Amino acid sequence: MIRQFICFALLFSFIACTPPKDSNELDKEAVIEEVKQMFDNYHSDIKEGGLTAEFKYLDQSDDFFWVPPGFNSALTYDSVKTILEQNASSFNDVEFHWEALQIFPLTNEIANYSGIVNGILTDTSGAKNTVSIIESGTIIKRHNGWKLLNGQSASLVKE
Repeated sequence: MIRQFICFALLFSFIACTPPKDSNELDKEAVIEEVKQMFDNYHSDIKEGGLTAEFKYLDQSDDFFWVPPGFNSALTYDSVKTILEQNASSFNDVEFHWEALQIFPLTNEIANYSGIVNGILTDTSGAKNTVSIIESGTIIKRHNGWKLLNGQSASLVKE
């Protein structure tokens, strides 16, 4: 009986001294899948709702910034929003898809990404403009989903 008690006490001590599994342990595969899904939804929403559908995916905190194609400095959320609103009515159809996308999880709530986005923008006269953009940035998970926190994009010339 004493032997069983000692064995039980040793086993209990061992279990009690084992550090608990960190619930914040990085789950790279889950982050990658969530971010890929966010980008799929992002492109679908833009196809359906136009350029202003991007607002749902932009982080509205003071930490947000973006350097769009043709700009030499970072823009705030309000500046990006104004540009999107001004240009949204110029297009009847906007389609984007990733040619290449790499996602680099940093934590379960923050990831960096890099890739090439191809798109076709059809203006109100029916003219189609094909674009290819190289882009990189940081995405952050907020209570209402993954958001673009900051980044930069530049137009590529296809040969």
